[in-house]
Amino acid sequence: MNIPENTPLVEFDYVLRSRYGETDKMGYVYYGRYLEYFEVARTEMIRSYGLSYSKMEDEGIMLPVIHAELEYKSPVFYDEEIIIRVLVYDMPGVRLKTYYKVIAKERDQLCVLGEVSLCFMDDKTRRPTRAPKYFLDQFEKEISG
Repeated sequence: MNIPENTPLVEFDYVLRSRYGETDKMGYVYYGRYLEYFEVARTEMIRSYGLSYSKMEDEGIMLPVIHAELEYKSPVFYDEEIIIRVLVYDMPGVRLKTYYKVIAKERDQLCVLGEVSLCFMDDKTRRPTRAPKYFLDQFEKEISG
């Protein structure tokens, strides 16, 4: 997995603690949970910009995942606090491409790398469409400082 080395437009950290029901018999966070963690962090990043998935959906725009990739480096254990870092390197167009680093906070250890690409889609035609103007305007406002 290759996360770009240049400076991201967006770097957003979301902290959570792994829960018992998310772990397997070894006490590790089950591998399938990381995509859920990515979704929570991405949603909170968007919300922090004053935007929301629900507003886009109400206006007929869906944002389905079209690609996901993960690379596991080290396990996250039960009851461990983790940082889910969302990185965005390009302005959204038809796609929103996000990268992730999951870091065990206390150990300061990289545990998982991820990449998720989403596509803005018209809910009636089910065809790709550009990101809504208000989404792009707010996104640009946030990254401009």
